[in-house]
Amino acid sequence: MSSRMFQSVIVQLKEATERKIGVVDAEGTVVACGELSLIGTKLEDVNLHEVRDDVTTTAERTYKNLVGWSTEMEYAIFVHGTDSIARTVCLMAAATFHEAKLYYEEKHDKTAFIKNIISDNILPGDIYGRAKELQFSAEVLRAVFLIRQVDKHDIATVELLQNLFPEKDQDFVISVSEADIVVIKEVSAGTDGKALLEIAAKVEQAIADELSIRTVIGIGTLALHLRELADRYKEAQVAIEVGKVFETEKTIIHYENLGIGRLIYQLPITLCEMFLSEVFKKNPIDSLDPETLYTINRFFENNLNVSETSRKLFVHRNTLVYRLEKIKKLTGLDLREFDHAIVFKVALMVKKYLNVQATR
Repeated sequence: MSSRMFQSVIVQLKEATERKIGVVDAEGTVVACGELSLIGTKLEDVNLHEVRDDVTTTAERTYKNLVGWSTEMEYAIFVHGTDSIARTVCLMAAATFHEAKLYYEEKHDKTAFIKNIISDNILPGDIYGRAKELQFSAEVLRAVFLIRQVDKHDIATVELLQNLFPEKDQDFVISVSEADIVVIKEVSAGTDGKALLEIAAKVEQAIADELSIRTVIGIGTLALHLRELADRYKEAQVAIEVGKVFETEKTIIHYENLGIGRLIYQLPITLCEMFLSEVFKKNPIDSLDPETLYTINRFFENNLNVSETSRKLFVHRNTLVYRLEKIKKLTGLDLREFDHAIVFKVALMVKKYLNVQATR
């Protein structure tokens, strides 16, 4: 991480000075430099143990130690030249690196803090105190997105998401596993579910376009406080898992839109089996053939409207009525009655849930 940060700062410093600036490690190897061809080469005129905290000059360059960058490795900045300008540039560059280091550490600490919260690795009572230490706003609206990479995984996805959410003090991109990445985004008051779905859609499209990776995105409800982030992360996880069962065609699932599916998902399997046996006393649900189940699903999709359903199925109205009567005889449930239809709809969802559980 240090080499990457060094290079990033040096690229910006190149616009302010024509002097060649670089950083060497304890062995004198150039780890970052405005002249890329020097990276990886070794400078023979430097010994970091002889470089003072102020500045040290050799025949060609001016050096200054960079302290505190690593417990195992020391670094020094160098500027070509030994005149007063080289000294000034060296001191200014060292100050710039120091500020960049402080910013990185603060950002890293905040990211680690957020990761500990969503992972339940910090006591709720400690969250407020730690947030105060990091000058972190605790009571701000935040959205939680869980991006799960499907089929293949790429570490570049993290960097892509960091570019999509550049507000470093407000938004956090956290890799939680090889496939899963969490985005914690600060949002304004009045942000609704539709806005969150739009954000997720942009993320999905960007990953697909740039990396050709298919994703599934779960969205939790908005967190009003830092201590709620863990629950919202769990909601995003549930959204993806429930979506596998009841929303198989969707790639973006909001926890708020799961409806009764999330309740069924939390029921014990034995209770689900008991429910099905009580509902279908005459004949088990497996006795219904695929054509009958197709008719039932279309009937539900058209809000129990016989005329509309028959039109969509390209059958006569009387034919559909006959099929519904047949279903009533088989199951004891008349789908034209609202209460019976609700029971049947829930039963179909329970059956689907049990089928998925049986394959795991």
